[in-house]
Amino acid sequence: MKNETSRREFLKTSMAAACVAGLPASLAAASAPAPTGRLIKGLVWGMLPEDLSYVHRLKMARDAGFECVEANTTPDEREAEAIKKAADEAGIKILSVMNQAHWAHPLSSADPWVVERSMEGMRTSLRNAKLWGADAVLLVPAVLNSKTSYRDGTFYRDAWTRSQKQIRELIPLAAELKVMIAVEQVWNKFLLSPLEFAQYVDEFQSPWVKAYVDVGNMVLFGYPQDWIRTLGKRIVKVHLKDFKRVSDGYRWVNLGDGDVDWPEVRKALAEVGYSGTVIAELDEGDLAYLTDVSKRIDRLLIS
Repeated sequence: MKNETSRREFLKTSMAAACVAGLPASLAAASAPAPTGRLIKGLVWGMLPEDLSYVHRLKMARDAGFECVEANTTPDEREAEAIKKAADEAGIKILSVMNQAHWAHPLSSADPWVVERSMEGMRTSLRNAKLWGADAVLLVPAVLNSKTSYRDGTFYRDAWTRSQKQIRELIPLAAELKVMIAVEQVWNKFLLSPLEFAQYVDEFQSPWVKAYVDVGNMVLFGYPQDWIRTLGKRIVKVHLKDFKRVSDGYRWVNLGDGDVDWPEVRKALAEVGYSGTVIAELDEGDLAYLTDVSKRIDRLLIS
C-alpha cells in the first residue's frame, strides 16, 4: 500500500462505524479445520478510540473479547511506562509493536540521515517491546514507491541489500532483548512473491528475523493462503484485514465482507501449524464495533 494514512482513509470510507448485532450468514462457519496451535486474538492500537485514557482503551479491547494489543512505537519513556501500567490494570497483554519510522524513513534510503532515523525508530521499538512484554516488532524493511525511492536513486536490488545490511546491525539488540524483528510485506513494491519473501528472511540465518503476514495485503496480486503455506514456520505474527475489488477499483472492508478466502486461510494456518497472535488491523470504533470484529475472528478462524 502507499502508506498507513491512505490505508486508513480507505477503511474510513468503506466501513460503517456502527455494527449489526448478528454476524452475516457468509461468516457462519468455515468448513476448514481450526489451526492446530492456539490463536491469540488481538487488535492494533489504532482501532481504540483516541479520546479515551490508555486504561479505558485497553479495558474496551478486553471487554470486546480481545486478549492482546499491538501497540505503536513510543519514544517517550514515561508514556511507555504509562502504557505498560494501563495494560496491567486492564488485564490485557501487549504482544507486538508496530514500528512507526519505516514509511517516512525507510531502511532502503540512500540518505544516511534517513536510515539512521529508521534505525533509531527500530531500536526504540525493540526496547518498547521488551518493556511491554511483546515478542516481536513489525518492520516494513524497504519502500520502493516512487515518491520515496526513485528520487533518491533507490532501486529494487538496492532496497534488498541496504535493508538487509541495516537489519543485520539490529539483530544483536534483538537477540539481547529477546524480541524478534518481524518483516511485513505491504504495498511497498518490495518482496512481491512468497518465494522471494521466504528467501529474504532465510538469508539472515537468524532466529530473530521472521515474517509478519498480512492476510489482506496479498489479495490484490495473490492468495494469502499461498503465502502462508510458502512461508510456513517463518511466520511469527499475522495481521487480519479484508479487501474487496469493486467497479471503481478496490476498498478495505470488514473481515468476511471482501475477497479473502477465509476457509482457505484457516486451512493454511492449520497446515503450517501456526500458533500465535492474529491481529485485526481495521478502523477505529466503539465497543459494539470492536465486539463485532472479535466475533468475526472467532467465526472465521478460531471456533
